Amino acid sequence: MNLIVRLLRVLIWGLLGPRIDPLGRSIVSFRVWPNDLDINIHMNNGRYLTLMDLGRLDLVLRSGFWRILWKRRWSAVLGSVTMRYRRPLKPFQRYDLITRVLGWDEKWLFVEQQFVVDGHAHAVGYAKAIFTEGARALPMTEMLAAIGYAYPSPPLPDGIHSWLDAERDLAAAPRASVERPTIH
Repeated sequence: MNLIVRLLRVLIWGLLGPRIDPLGRSIVSFRVWPNDLDINIHMNNGRYLTLMDLGRLDLVLRSGFWRILWKRRWSAVLGSVTMRYRRPLKPFQRYDLITRVLGWDEKWLFVEQQFVVDGHAHAVGYAKAIFTEGARALPMTEMLAAIGYAYPSPPLPDGIHSWLDAERDLAAAPRASVERPTIH
């Protein structure tokens, strides 16, 4: 199925489907189509990331948070994603993409997304996002206050802390200079 058709389906379902809590679970069902495949005849690793965008969109739409984003002209900006591929998704296989907010810190919102078949996670991804107003990054407290949520974050899994530590280590690593090759 074409990505545009999937996007339209998520938009319609997100606006007309049942509401969910912002900390609830979004579940969107998909099928692996031939244009999702790589040369190994299973879903291409890049397609997972594209579909994760649709899962996060469904969560924003069905929780009603899109109204606040639209009204205040805020944007959600992805900071990074980490993936774990466990089992391949094969041609024409149906799966559920389950998206949920894990928690937040002062800057980032952390989201877990699982590709599930018959109760088994075939891939799991974690994304972190910030909310912006123009060029200004919004503190999570401001964003949460806008939706009327004044509770502290649920405890973040240790893996999220390890991921953030690894990102800090990579950011502090010396950069390699990139030289143009000379052609003889």
